[in-house]
Amino acid sequence: MSDNPNSVRQLSVRSETVRVVQLTDTHLKAHDGGKLLGLDTDYSLQAVIDLVNSEYPDPDFVLGTGDLADSGAGDAYNRLIGYFDQVSTEHFWLPGNHDLREVMADVGGARRLPGEIRVGAWQIVMLDSQLPGEVGGHLGRGELQRLEECLAASAEAGLYTLICMHHQPVPVGCDWLDEQMVSDADSFFEILGRYPQVRGVLWGHVHQALDQRCEDLRLLCTPSTCVQFLPKQTDFAVDSRAPGYRWLELEPDGTIRTDVSRAESQIFPVDKEASGYL
Repeated sequence: MSDNPNSVRQLSVRSETVRVVQLTDTHLKAHDGGKLLGLDTDYSLQAVIDLVNSEYPDPDFVLGTGDLADSGAGDAYNRLIGYFDQVSTEHFWLPGNHDLREVMADVGGARRLPGEIRVGAWQIVMLDSQLPGEVGGHLGRGELQRLEECLAASAEAGLYTLICMHHQPVPVGCDWLDEQMVSDADSFFEILGRYPQVRGVLWGHVHQALDQRCEDLRLLCTPSTCVQFLPKQTDFAVDSRAPGYRWLELEPDGTIRTDVSRAESQIFPVDKEASGYL
């Protein structure tokens, strides 16, 4: 089944506050028990999901913001469905640089790869920053045009907007990671500047947490459910911090309440001497 990047999912409102969980950079291998830098990524994802269910049960939906399968393997996406279903039957995916979008669509179906989600007072725009064959991010003319069309529609409908992508659109302070940020971020923010209803930009890729404000705009990234990258580094370095997730509450007045939680009660062995993982 092919996906349609212009598709819109309309979700029913269970309460005025939209409750969301972001799970990102799961890096599931082709087979259960596969490891990334010595860490079993199925094991760590299950630990994070157990944490979600103990701390933040029954969200409205889950956002999986890329690098969901480490090599785009169909079996990995099939397992991912089982994991995400433990949290919510509604979950939506974005491709990262390690994913294969066509396999994601074949396994997960078009409904998991919408271009836009509308729920309550909010529009969630799902942007594809994947540049096939490259590690870094790029939106391109088509995605930027679609973004402008989505934002014009949300302004007309009186909705607030949260924008999701895989790659970071701003520097995070790691030189080696910031070489991979969205290459046309200037054009992205130029569009956002015309639409004050945009209240947040959410991404993954960097395997660390960030929460910054630029006037009314919240800039957010989230730890991986597996290996973490050490912040403020020139070259690749692994962090010893635990895997985690982000919860978000999108309020009807445009406020975003959010925080990150980590599975700190468990030990996750990882190869700290590694010089890379690509």
